[in-house]
Amino acid sequence: MPEAGRAPEGRSLLREFTRFVRRNTLSAAGGVAGLLIIAMAVTAPWVAPLDPLKTNFKRMNRPPDAQSFFGTDQVGRDTLSRVIHGARTSLFVAFAAVLMGTTVGSLWGVACGYLGGRFDLASQRVMEILQAFPDLILAMAISVAIGTGLPAVIIAIAITRLPFGGRVIRSVAISVREMAYVEAARASGASAFRIMRLHVLPQCVAPYLVLASTHLGVAIVIEAALGFLGVGVPPPTATWGNMLADSITGLVPQWWLVLFPGLAITVTVLAFNLLGDGIRDTLDPRLSPGFLRLVTGAGRRAPAAPALSAARPGAAS
Repeated sequence: MPEAGRAPEGRSLLREFTRFVRRNTLSAAGGVAGLLIIAMAVTAPWVAPLDPLKTNFKRMNRPPDAQSFFGTDQVGRDTLSRVIHGARTSLFVAFAAVLMGTTVGSLWGVACGYLGGRFDLASQRVMEILQAFPDLILAMAISVAIGTGLPAVIIAIAITRLPFGGRVIRSVAISVREMAYVEAARASGASAFRIMRLHVLPQCVAPYLVLASTHLGVAIVIEAALGFLGVGVPPPTATWGNMLADSITGLVPQWWLVLFPGLAITVTVLAFNLLGDGIRDTLDPRLSPGFLRLVTGAGRRAPAAPALSAARPGAAS
């Protein structure tokens, strides 16, 4: 039975969520917008009014009207349908790349921070080499080297996320490594893998969530840029970057072919960035330690995770 005077965990989580909405209205709005965009991408075959690949040469380069709310492109394809289906491809690439790159980089950072020594030294030099290249240049080089296509784009973007996740999580792991309960686990004879899995890794959940949410916007921009440069997902698959590239193939680019894909990228990136800022503020133990314990499951025994100010975008260098 729950202790007297202590609210059930589900009710506490709901209370913290309500507090998050009240304190971070813009972040909550960004989260709602992100969920709506994700829902649109998932239901694209049913939401899109037309087939995104169906051409209609009688309606080429038509501006927005009653039949095509976002107009048509150079071969008569419906721009609204292509924007909706483009969300599906762009979001899938972004989520897959961030999940792969940030997760691998975070695990790498946990190992570097806890083990230290020559492994950490060599790993930091590799991360510095990766960070020496601009994200877009590095992703473009990797995509060209391993070939075009959806898997190649995901791997290329994921590699650009490795050093950022590794650097931030490494700093958290180094501070957790010096905690008294970690010293006690080492003194009891626990293996390094067991300590990292049971004691260090749970304290890295909060900064990992912040990194993942903020990197989504960066991944979407990189994917769109790769598609615009012609080294992303190859046509005729609809992506926002491919649509922007197609808009400049004509002698005079049509404004609706630039506006609507660009607006979709802007709104999506802004939504995920706002959500990431709200998650960072909420999971910061200096601002909301109760919610942090609910998310990480630390309970009363483990101390709060280190401050998350280092998990801001660009703070990993």
